Amino acid sequence: MVNKKVLVISSEVTPYLPQTEKAVNSFKIPKKINEAGGQTRIFMPRYGMINERRHQLHEVIRLSGMNLVINDVDMPLVIKVASIPKERMQVYFIDNEDYFKRKGLLKDSKGNLFKDNDERMIFFTKGVIETVKKLNWSPDIIHLHGWFTCLFPVYMKTYFADEPIFNSSKIVTSVYSKDFDNYLSKKLKSKVEFDGIPSDLIDSLNLPTYETLINIAIKSSDGVVISSEKIDEKINDLIKKSEKPTLRFDDFEKENAIVNFYNSHII
Repeated sequence: MVNKKVLVISSEVTPYLPQTEKAVNSFKIPKKINEAGGQTRIFMPRYGMINERRHQLHEVIRLSGMNLVINDVDMPLVIKVASIPKERMQVYFIDNEDYFKRKGLLKDSKGNLFKDNDERMIFFTKGVIETVKKLNWSPDIIHLHGWFTCLFPVYMKTYFADEPIFNSSKIVTSVYSKDFDNYLSKKLKSKVEFDGIPSDLIDSLNLPTYETLINIAIKSSDGVVISSEKIDEKINDLIKKSEKPTLRFDDFEKENAIVNFYNSHII
């Protein structure tokens, strides 16, 4: 992994959010990469519950100021950055007052999915890609964590297909326990199609359930990591049918497993 660049994209990262399985892995994996001589950059949303003063977030003016078009509406993109103490890891925060100022992450106080999670996903996806372009930082591996990141492979390989910075990038998707039973807005597909994404690639978004979202990411990935002990049986079947290189949960827990998986199956 020496000098290899790994872009970690997640909806949750510790120490900025509580220590869920996803948040902890989104910290542990880049730490392992750094220890193996690689380089990492982490991207996550800047939720309202993140204490900017305590974690010393600051806006990066040269990266901010762009408008992203979401369903024919201009939405301002703000980029903030912080460093995880003692770990030499930079975390970039995708921010927009309309989408991320609220205190909740992806669900409201009653446990219901936010109605605009579809647009939040699109904004986050395009915001990460545009920022990486500005940084001129070409990743060897892009590691996605969770369903909120599932549109990234589709956008990277279609909407941003002409961007040379991603020409050699490989995609790894970490799959976690199912965390919602309903579905996102049925308008998600039309909003993605607005960006010129071919309809046949996103037919399953007619009903954007947890399974259909994860399946879109798996299909466009070069490898899969099962990051929870128990995952939905339908997801397990999708992974098997994909025949993509897979790091099983029991192996994922072993020392240096992720670095070995990258070296043996992805790079």
